[in-house]
Amino acid sequence: MTLKLYAHPLSSYCHKALIAFYENDTPFEFMLVGDPTKTDPKVWEEFKALWPIGKFPVLKDTARDDWFVPEATIIIEYLAQHYPGKVKLIPDDPDLARRVRMMDRFFDNYLHTPMQKINGDKIRPADQRDPFGVEGARKMYRTALDMLEQAIDGKPWAMGDAFTMADCAAGPPLFYGNLQTPFEKTHPEAHAYLKRLMERPSYARALKEAEPYFNLLPK
Repeated sequence: MTLKLYAHPLSSYCHKALIAFYENDTPFEFMLVGDPTKTDPKVWEEFKALWPIGKFPVLKDTARDDWFVPEATIIIEYLAQHYPGKVKLIPDDPDLARRVRMMDRFFDNYLHTPMQKINGDKIRPADQRDPFGVEGARKMYRTALDMLEQAIDGKPWAMGDAFTMADCAAGPPLFYGNLQTPFEKTHPEAHAYLKRLMERPSYARALKEAEPYFNLLPK
């Protein structure tokens, strides 16, 4: 298999990359990484040799001199350039592509980052938690939801009729954020958008693969 994706089925950023793979039925080998004590030692060594920072997902392309690509956004960009499919996740038009990238950063920075802050704080020792930081993250997430509620109104996807990288970025933080604090009543348009994302075959598949690990989510 040419493409190897080092990832974990429960990881929100791995979901983002997986959506892109599944949208275009791009073949790849899933290299399971996670808790170092429970990961195949050989796979873990390969992963850390590629990316000592230890954050996933990371893509390795054995067909191109073992080229490796970290970060979900850059993985999607790489697939669009070297393994394009029927779904153009990044438009050819430069202005449209810039708008897609802007929305991608919006979802990552203002929904994904605060969502992970809130969840991550739950698994810290009680005496090391950060209530001030968590409250700031909740405010940021709510502000971003308010903006999305207005922006998505009347549109099936973030950019309109076309499913793009922006939608790959939106699904995971909306899904996990809704588990933390359900927003169906406060942000019905954003929630309806999340429902469409979850029903999209690409994200439905990623969520199905994550189900066996849902018990690991912080309460």
